[in-house]
Amino acid sequence: MDTLYNRIGSDNLKQLIDAFYELVFANEKIGPLFLNDKEEIKEKQFLFLTQFLGGPGVYSERFGHPKMRARHLPHKITLDAKEEWLRCMRMAIDTLDQLDDTLKVELYLCFPQVAQHMVNS
Repeated sequence: MDTLYNRIGSDNLKQLIDAFYELVFANEKIGPLFLNDKEEIKEKQFLFLTQFLGGPGVYSERFGHPKMRARHLPHKITLDAKEEWLRCMRMAIDTLDQLDDTLKVELYLCFPQVAQHMVNS
């Protein structure tokens, strides 16, 4: 099956998550939203994005339905935080030298609507 997950590949997804969280954890605007165990955050994101991008349902198998909005409700997520999150994601995607620009754009475009859905303040 030609899913975005299959076209990106597991190794590139792991590289994306590492680059993304390096930016996020150091970010003064959104870094404070991520106070849990950093490796656990990255692992959950890998499982979620695997499933979200059309790979196996590994997140749901381990944690149940993603319910992303509900899981993010305890955190104050503003429009500014959403834009900062998306900026970090775009920068992280740009580090994926093995992907062509078309695939990078397709990957990025998966996130703005979901990020907007997380805004709760």
